[in-house]
Amino acid sequence: MSLNNTDVIVSICVNCGKEGNDVNNVCNKCKQVKYCNAACKKKHRQKHKKECDRRVAELHDIELFKQPPPLEDCPICMIRLPCMDPTGKKYMTCCGKVICSGCCHAPVYDNQGNKVDGIKCAFCRVPSATSDEEIVKRTMILVEAGDARAIYDLGTYYREGTDGFHQNYTKALELFHRAGKLGYAEAYTNIGVSYHNGEGVEVDKKKAVHYWELAAIGGSVAARFNLGHMEGLAGNIDRALKHWMVSIIDGDAGSLKQIKRLYSNGFATKEDYTKALQAYQAYLGEIKSPQRDEAAAFSMGLYRYYR
Repeated sequence: MSLNNTDVIVSICVNCGKEGNDVNNVCNKCKQVKYCNAACKKKHRQKHKKECDRRVAELHDIELFKQPPPLEDCPICMIRLPCMDPTGKKYMTCCGKVICSGCCHAPVYDNQGNKVDGIKCAFCRVPSATSDEEIVKRTMILVEAGDARAIYDLGTYYREGTDGFHQNYTKALELFHRAGKLGYAEAYTNIGVSYHNGEGVEVDKKKAVHYWELAAIGGSVAARFNLGHMEGLAGNIDRALKHWMVSIIDGDAGSLKQIKRLYSNGFATKEDYTKALQAYQAYLGEIKSPQRDEAAAFSMGLYRYYR
C-alpha cells in the first residue's frame, strides 16, 4: 500500500506490542526488530535468537558474495588494471600510483613531445629507483604520508626480514592492520595467512577465515580463493563455487582450474564451468592492451626497480 503525506509509520515493540515513535531500541545484531526499552529486548532475547542468527548470517552472505568493484583503471591508459598478475602492474614508490606494465615500459615524452632519456615514472616523471635502498627510502616517505600500500609493503619487509629489516611478525601484523583499516585489502589477506599458519600468532583458523572474509569483501582475489578452498575442504561445494566464481570475474586463473577440477570429478555442472570460462575470457578482454603484451616480453630483472 502506498503512503500519502498524512500516513505515519509507527514502530511496534516485538515483545510487548507497544506502539509509538519512542519504540526505537533496535536489535544490535540483525537491526531488523525494535523494542520499547532494554528490558523488553532482554526478555525477548531467547525467542528472537534463532531468527536473529539466521538473519545475521543471511546479511553476512549478501555482503560476502557481492562482487567487489574492480581495481581502478591505469591512470595513464585508462584500461582496467589486472588483479592477479604481479607483472601486469607496478606500484610506483615515487608517487604512490599503480600503473600498468604497458605504460611503465612505454616511452616517456615531455610536454613538447620529445622522448625523455632514461627510465622515469610514466606518471610523475621522476627517475625510477636504481637500488633496493632507494626503494625503501621512498617507501618510508610514503608510509609517513599514510599511504596504505606503502604501509603494507613495510609490513612485508618485517614479515620476511628483507631489505635491511629484522624479521618481526608483531610489527608486520601491526602494519598490516593499519594498512587494512586504510582500505588495502591484501593486508587482511596476510593477517589471515598469519593466523592460518601460526606466524607470530597462535594458529586460529576461525580468525584466518574472518580476515580473509574482510579481504575478500575489499576485493582481494587471493583471499577469495582461500575461502573457496576452505569451503571445499569442509564439503561446502556450493559455497566454494560461489567464491571461485567471484574471483574468476576478477581474473583468478587458479579459481578457474578449481572449477574445472570440480566439473571433471562430477561436483560441478557443465553450465558452471562454461560460465566460469566465459567470465575469465571476458576479464582477459577487459585488461588486454598491445603495450602490456609488449611489456610482458621485457626482462623480469627490471621489475623490482619499477616498484
